[in-house]
Amino acid sequence: MRSFFSTPIMALALTLLPWGAIAQTKLITEAEAQAPNLQVPATRAITRGPGISLLSPAEVPAKSFAFKMLFEPRGGAKIDPSSIKFEYLKQPIVDLTARFKTGLNGNQLELPQASVPAGTHPIRVSVRDSEGREGNTIIHLSAK
Repeated sequence: MRSFFSTPIMALALTLLPWGAIAQTKLITEAEAQAPNLQVPATRAITRGPGISLLSPAEVPAKSFAFKMLFEPRGGAKIDPSSIKFEYLKQPIVDLTARFKTGLNGNQLELPQASVPAGTHPIRVSVRDSEGREGNTIIHLSAK
């Protein structure tokens, strides 16, 4: 008599387990969201640094949403993954880098299930390339 664990059905069930167990990433806590916003002056400059594109919508449901970004190197340079930084622009500034970096894969960041409290959340994203050029942007996540 064959054991259940040696059947193809069990093998299939075990391979599907990780797909159903995607953990939600809480990007911002309620306490962090309550802090006063940091007033950052708007600046513009021409740069050859990496581009940063938000691929997911800026307006998201607070409970659960997919978050996607693309880091675009220029001129043959490569993105330096260790330089990617996420900062919540509150007083004091909150370093969110560790919360976001779990979804980093090459030049793309993807968090399939993220959550933030309701409200508008200014997040500064910065990155450098292999030639030391920096790119940064501020995204405003609006959660309802």
